[in-house]
Amino acid sequence: MSSKPKHSSALHEKDGINPPEIINKSSLDSIKKRRKKQPSVDELVAGILAHDKVALSRAITLIESKNTEHLAKATAIIEKCLPHANTSIRIGITGVPGAGKSTFIEAFGTHLTSLGKKVAVLAVDPSSSISSGSILGDKTRMEELVKDENAFIRPSASGDSLGGVARKTRETIILCEACGFDTIIIETVGVGQSETAVHSMVDFFLLLKLAGAGDELQGIKRGIIEMADAIVINKADGDNIKRAQMARTEFKRALHLYPQKASKWQPKVVTASAIQKEGIDTIWQMVEEFQKSTHANGYFEDHRKQQNRFWLLQTIEERLKHNFYTNENVKKVLNSYLEATENSAISPFHAAQQLLELLKS
Repeated sequence: MSSKPKHSSALHEKDGINPPEIINKSSLDSIKKRRKKQPSVDELVAGILAHDKVALSRAITLIESKNTEHLAKATAIIEKCLPHANTSIRIGITGVPGAGKSTFIEAFGTHLTSLGKKVAVLAVDPSSSISSGSILGDKTRMEELVKDENAFIRPSASGDSLGGVARKTRETIILCEACGFDTIIIETVGVGQSETAVHSMVDFFLLLKLAGAGDELQGIKRGIIEMADAIVINKADGDNIKRAQMARTEFKRALHLYPQKASKWQPKVVTASAIQKEGIDTIWQMVEEFQKSTHANGYFEDHRKQQNRFWLLQTIEERLKHNFYTNENVKKVLNSYLEATENSAISPFHAAQQLLELLKS
């Protein structure tokens, strides 16, 4: 009986071809070694002062780290960079989600670099309260600006920080200024009326608004609008031009209800179209006018001093909080106190008092 020939399966995997050795092993080992090697404080500072963006990025990563081993190194970097800081104009840009902050900043930043300015954009993305993750997609949105040699974009997660900024935004400003950036733009997460922390770290506070979204009524409210040095009605293009002009009129009327600012500056309301790059030059002229005016009356320097004062107090609060949660005595009993509080066996106030007493022991 003749046996039938066996047919190979269609799923049979054929032997592949080994790729040629195109990577020099010694070069690869050298690259891996350099990546593992952490630059010293002096090396990072020298790189920052030489306007090296890579050194700047690595230093920012270091100061954002929550690793206790990095704290001393980060503090030393800031101290060495501080004498070379305070040389920029700091601009905070906020607005509700969808107001076009990223598009506006790209148009604004591109305009500034065309004037010979060096622009650093510190973009703060909201962190999820569930997963603690952030998209950090601002570089993707600012396709044109990210390729500009005179621009630096650093996205950071807001984490558990309130007020629309990241935990180490102030320190990052110092490093960017030492790196030669003369214009610092801080894009906040856009959380609305509670977004006040950014005001304590910038010279000029710009609020982006949208027409036709009910925002005109917000003009009579205290809060974030009271802090604004300028209100920009964005997306004033196409069919939205007339609504933007009406919104501008409403906000101008509302601003006259506020008392005069300490800077003696009368906030202005303008319309702009970031996508069509219209009104951008007018906004920069307004910032320059503000800078000139506040330098002349002494407010600019006084405000910077108040920022340093606020920075000190906030740093003390952060360090106290860090010392509390890393204290060994607290870590041993914290969960038991939390459980007792949940079961109403002890009041949260009494529990807090007893836990704080542990720091003294």
